[in-house]
Amino acid sequence: MSSASPDVTAERPIHTASLTAGIGLLLMSVPAGFGKFVAVDGLVTPGDAARTAGDITESAGLFRFGIASLFLVIALDVVVAWGLYRVFSPVNRNLSMVAAAFRLVYSGVFLVAIGRLFGSLRLLADDAYLGVFSADQLNAQALLEITAFTDLWMVSLGLFGLHLLVLGYLAYRSGYVPRVLGVLLAIAGLGYVIDSFGVMLSPVAWTEVSTYTFLGEFLLALWLVIRGRRVTATGSSN
Repeated sequence: MSSASPDVTAERPIHTASLTAGIGLLLMSVPAGFGKFVAVDGLVTPGDAARTAGDITESAGLFRFGIASLFLVIALDVVVAWGLYRVFSPVNRNLSMVAAAFRLVYSGVFLVAIGRLFGSLRLLADDAYLGVFSADQLNAQALLEITAFTDLWMVSLGLFGLHLLVLGYLAYRSGYVPRVLGVLLAIAGLGYVIDSFGVMLSPVAWTEVSTYTFLGEFLLALWLVIRGRRVTATGSSN
């Protein structure tokens, strides 16, 4: 008897997983945008440690709320990873698991990056033991922590890009997701991978390619909420 596992044809409704993943993707755009662009980028002046420290100290509540918002994004990422696995497992269970793993590992690295933001807050606190450092030293170290957050996050986006590349392939092969959406997801994933390597390899400031290639993510969220919940998927589960 052959030990190889035969393909199993699966026919299952994916509406619950589709709706969960779609809503999760749409919801996370709000805390992600607020946390990154308002609370972090809005208070950080690149190359000016003193001004950055002053702005964060004056708006510490906003900065902390931004950090909490980014933690919420990670929680939603875990939910979305589960939902997308269920949506695309009828196409290929193993590849769907790989896609989910890339997203979860990305979330883990992002969690480490967010910890650096907490480190910057600690450096700008009035704790007595920090008195051995001058104000300029503390400000510079705080800015380094924030820079480390950005660097770690940009590197982790390479993993997120691989997640989208696998997802794009699954969508293209699914038979129930529009093929053009699979192509757009792959393009979005490639944009993130290029950005990740660009930040690591470029000696000058990198212009983010993903700013122009992200459309597939947004369209996927809309498809999952509007159309995906009506689909009964049929395909190989191995």
